Amino acid sequence: MKISGAVALVTGANRGIGRQFALELLARGAGKVYATARRPELVDLPGVEVLPLDITDPASVAAAAARAGDVNLLINNAGVSTYTNLVTGDLDKIRLELDTHFWGTLHVIRAFAPALGGGAILNVLSRLSWVSYDGANAYSAAKAAEWSLTNGVRLELAAQGTLVTGLLLGAADTDMMAGFDVEKADPAQIARLALDGIEAGAIEVLADEGTAQVKAALAGDPRALYPAVA
Repeated sequence: MKISGAVALVTGANRGIGRQFALELLARGAGKVYATARRPELVDLPGVEVLPLDITDPASVAAAAARAGDVNLLINNAGVSTYTNLVTGDLDKIRLELDTHFWGTLHVIRAFAPALGGGAILNVLSRLSWVSYDGANAYSAAKAAEWSLTNGVRLELAAQGTLVTGLLLGAADTDMMAGFDVEKADPAQIARLALDGIEAGAIEVLADEGTAQVKAALAGDPRALYPAVA
């Protein structure tokens, strides 16, 4: 998959990593970049084609797919974090996370998949796809579901030659993580790494060493990942 000349669509392109994806795609010579957002008026990037898209609304997804039928690179970046736990948390917030990360991503893939033969899909996942975090367990559950979805659609779309890549990362310097005093990756660097992975045909991109360490730890005793319950 070559970025130069590609027609890409980025969900959640108004800020954070999504905005950096749109910028990096333009810098690499993409033929067209659809920058989508629930509030398209917030997209401020010259050179993109702005589309409204709420991935939790099937009608909105269908409308975007009808207007952007030439897409051959789909970047599923849109997301939400409500910082909600599972046992006592607000069920509506938990449903919102699943509706966004699992159902929303699935709706978008189903809408665009028929046109993606020989193209690629990139799903922006998280280190929390593999490990839970007290205080954001709804996010972890939703991202774990999206990780499994990524693996499933990769198998289903292999016959039509669609590359399906999962991008896994820890904290990034975005609005979503603004309240956390932790080391954060540069969203621009994350976008560069992910697009390098697409061009190399990678099915998984690990954006940082911490995420690689979590992946390696999955083969060991789970108590190593959860010292609070050891």
